[in-house]
Amino acid sequence: MSEATRIPELFGSLVFNERTMEQYVPQSAMDVWRGCLKSGQPLPLSAANEIADAMKTWALEHGATHFTHWFQPLSGVTAEKHDSFINNAGGGRVMMDFSGKELVRGEPDASSFPNGGLRATFEARGYSAWDPTAFAFIKDGSLCIPTVFCSYSGDALDKKTPLLRSIAAVDRAAVRVLKLFGDDAEKVTPQIGAEQEYFLIDRAKYLQRKDLIYTGRTLFGARPPKGQELADHYFGSIPPRVSAFMAQLDRELWQLGVLAKTEHNEVAPAQHELAPIYTTTNLACDHNQLTMELMKTVAAQHGMACLLHEKPFAGVNGSGKHNNWSISTDTGMNLLEPGGTPYENAQFLLFLCAVIEAVDEYQDLLRVSVASAGNDHRLGANEAPPAIVSMFLGDELTDILHAIESGTLYVGKEQVQMEIGATVLPHFFRDATDRNRTSPFAFTGNKFEFRMLGSAQSIAGPNTVLNTIVADVLGKYADRLEHSAQFQKDLDELIRTVIHDHKRIIFNGNNYSPQWVAEAEQRGLTNLPGTPEALRTLIDPKNIALFTRHGVFTEAEVRSRYAILLENYSKIGHIEALTMIDMVNQEIIPAVVTYQSQLAQLAANKKLAQSEASTALEDGLLKKLSRLSECLVKRTQSLSDCLMEIKPIQDPYQLASAYRERIYPAMTELRCVADNLELICGRDHWPLPSYGDMLFSIE
Repeated sequence: MSEATRIPELFGSLVFNERTMEQYVPQSAMDVWRGCLKSGQPLPLSAANEIADAMKTWALEHGATHFTHWFQPLSGVTAEKHDSFINNAGGGRVMMDFSGKELVRGEPDASSFPNGGLRATFEARGYSAWDPTAFAFIKDGSLCIPTVFCSYSGDALDKKTPLLRSIAAVDRAAVRVLKLFGDDAEKVTPQIGAEQEYFLIDRAKYLQRKDLIYTGRTLFGARPPKGQELADHYFGSIPPRVSAFMAQLDRELWQLGVLAKTEHNEVAPAQHELAPIYTTTNLACDHNQLTMELMKTVAAQHGMACLLHEKPFAGVNGSGKHNNWSISTDTGMNLLEPGGTPYENAQFLLFLCAVIEAVDEYQDLLRVSVASAGNDHRLGANEAPPAIVSMFLGDELTDILHAIESGTLYVGKEQVQMEIGATVLPHFFRDATDRNRTSPFAFTGNKFEFRMLGSAQSIAGPNTVLNTIVADVLGKYADRLEHSAQFQKDLDELIRTVIHDHKRIIFNGNNYSPQWVAEAEQRGLTNLPGTPEALRTLIDPKNIALFTRHGVFTEAEVRSRYAILLENYSKIGHIEALTMIDMVNQEIIPAVVTYQSQLAQLAANKKLAQSEASTALEDGLLKKLSRLSECLVKRTQSLSDCLMEIKPIQDPYQLASAYRERIYPAMTELRCVADNLELICGRDHWPLPSYGDMLFSIE
């Protein structure tokens, strides 16, 4: 049997999914489990015991010796605490045991994870609870049980709990709206396809770069003669080492039920992308975390390092994570798909308007959801959307909305006249125009592509925000239309009003142009270029009210995340600055001094051999090196002084702002000098692998 024909058998083979559960779990327990999924009620201990026993049997058959509650704390990575199945059977014997209590609940030490003030130091206990909507899987010989994570007092300490709450919120609101149209759907679920961008470089070169090891990005590095100008690598043939990496990555992801689908070279050299097939938001979040983890481990096995930082190399494209979002019913209808009848299109237009209004009203929250120190280096850098949130709808759909607003006739691309009125809405086709790659939030036919996410971040946060803001608007629409005496008339008026009030957010032009920044300001759109100022909007009373209204966050949970995000930003800035100082003092200065000494000795030897010999070359280089070296030392000291000056700042926001406004500019100035030194320092003397070495060495 060929590898290709084995893929259906391979897919999900390490996942305790519903198909596998039906083979191992008694039917009565399956019925209880399905009922709990539908109702949202906790799983009874009796059913949990039966499922746990079946899960243990399956895991042992697949070589697992341990189990762990696998959760996603606010640190940004996943966490695991492994326990073996071994239990004392007496008489020097052991038995393999796993109970329903161990399945549904764990008690990891919460003191080791960020909490933003949600718990006191002496309250170390935390709880992890099984998320029955996500399936257990086997990784590295352990049964991994996806869980939520909360404090002793019940506050969410993870990224998954708010995500699940937001999924429930959009479900409730969307079902209310659908009932207005006579739709019998009982459940609405957001769907996600997260495109993951990343870099691969030779591991040996990676290990020679302290900046990559400590910070994930290069803090020094002169641009090579060739970068991404010709884009001859984009969609080009994949190097054999990379191809072997991708093949193994696919196999391991498929075993874990991850729908890895498309892979290709990206715009920058050594940059690649993996895109999965759509799945439910909850699973997509888990799968993306697994994808990022496996990318690193598989790359190491192939002698490479996987870089997930948003901007590992200056001067070439950074890496994002395009979040393709749609909402679908349990009857199989995509609510962002234009319909075949005026009635279906009325429904589509209402959901479309809900997204338009949500994005306009909560621009700041969408910006906050992608804010990080790493992403600040990418957003707005002529490779990624700017920090200004706007929507792309395409010319045809925009024209249709304009016609609806103005009450005029619309002639579509097929030259068929469409009436716009209170009772008849247009029949139009999926927009066929090219998606605007400069847009932060683009409609691409039956989904929206949120393009501002950074490559290293969890998709949980952005989707929690997106689900919540859309749920809020849909709920408002339901409140308005549920008691309408003239539904069609009120629906038509609602759609017209939303288009009129929120059309400022629609922009189909070039988001990278300076003219757009000025136009966005005239439109009254929010521009939050840096993380600290973006984060401050998270605790705006309007936004706190939004989250608490839908039960996604409590006010304490919102403020905890604000504190954690500010602290992370400052910590990253501090680590990067210290790394720069360390690399200058321990690597760059000694290398430059050695090179200067060699040049001086060469000049002296030439004079000794022949007094009239010219040393203009050596003298010129020495002069340049001396001048730049002196500047390097001064700017290194200046950066060190800045760090000491801001150290006493106690206010988290002021401290984060100081790193953005003082530390990062000082780092940029220091880098400029070091990069100039690299260009004139002998290759054999420069202590760091060059950009050219790293970006063009994988074959």
